[in-house]
Amino acid sequence: MAKYLFRKAISWLIVVVLATNLAYLMAASFLDPRSNYAGRRPPLSAEQIADILTPLNLNPDVPLPQRWWEWFQGVVLHWDWGSSPVGDAVGAQVGHRMMVSAQLLLLATLLSVVMGVAVGVYTASRQYQRGDRVWQGVSIILMNTHVVVASLVVVGAGLWINRVTGLRIFYVTGATSPDVTGFLPRLLNTGQHLLLPTIALVAISYAGYHMMQRSLLLDNISADYVRTARAKGLTRNQAVRRHALRTSIIPVATSVAFSIPGIFTGAVMTEQIFAWNGMGQYFIQTISRNDVHGATAVAAFSALMVGVSAVLADLFVVILDPRVRVS
Repeated sequence: MAKYLFRKAISWLIVVVLATNLAYLMAASFLDPRSNYAGRRPPLSAEQIADILTPLNLNPDVPLPQRWWEWFQGVVLHWDWGSSPVGDAVGAQVGHRMMVSAQLLLLATLLSVVMGVAVGVYTASRQYQRGDRVWQGVSIILMNTHVVVASLVVVGAGLWINRVTGLRIFYVTGATSPDVTGFLPRLLNTGQHLLLPTIALVAISYAGYHMMQRSLLLDNISADYVRTARAKGLTRNQAVRRHALRTSIIPVATSVAFSIPGIFTGAVMTEQIFAWNGMGQYFIQTISRNDVHGATAVAAFSALMVGVSAVLADLFVVILDPRVRVS
């Protein structure tokens, strides 16, 4: 098992390295950092712009192989991902933005999975009954609701509750309030900032897991091994939980594993509405600023997360499926 995971990790590491270098070559070919200085008053000459960009290894007049080699050496030897056109360290930006996005989306993803699987099991066990039809209707509506609409509805509800109670229960924008000190006050303040975006994300995300889990579980409830378990004395609910659910949850677990890149690269719309400066916002900024190093770092991190997801998906299958362990 360990050898298998090690081989998978090495193969994905090679893919990540190749994808990262390809991302740099494409970004350096199509993004022009000089455009950040267009329209300056007083205008900068071409020589002045070159003097600014050359120390940052962003001057398009320098041959691309030379720029790539300098960037590659910095990453390999010093873990230095370069600087943006305005001089910010890309590595520090990615590290900070990654944690902001994880803080926002990790809890929402976990709650979406738990809620989706629980509702899927509930509705599959009551196929075509009132509870099944109600939950299916709610999930179908939410699946077709855009994240912007859901976020605006949640924001309106939060502001209404604040106004009715006369208290600041929910914060609409930002990750934290800078003037809050102390562990418990900061923890409470962070929770107040997290509530609204988490509710919005869970509302639109759980439905996919619900419908997937319901469909898969219905395919397995009538399987021979479930009927055999019931013939041995298990109740219907016990047979579903111990046997049908374990088999049907494998594709869901795989789907959850491959949602990791989305957790860390952020939800662009949600971050925009709730003013969270995470990876989604950072990616948009790198493109708008023609930031070659920033765009490459985001692509590298996304590729790494895809590799981690693939390894975790294989691990989940081994843990949940005894047939794979035996083989």
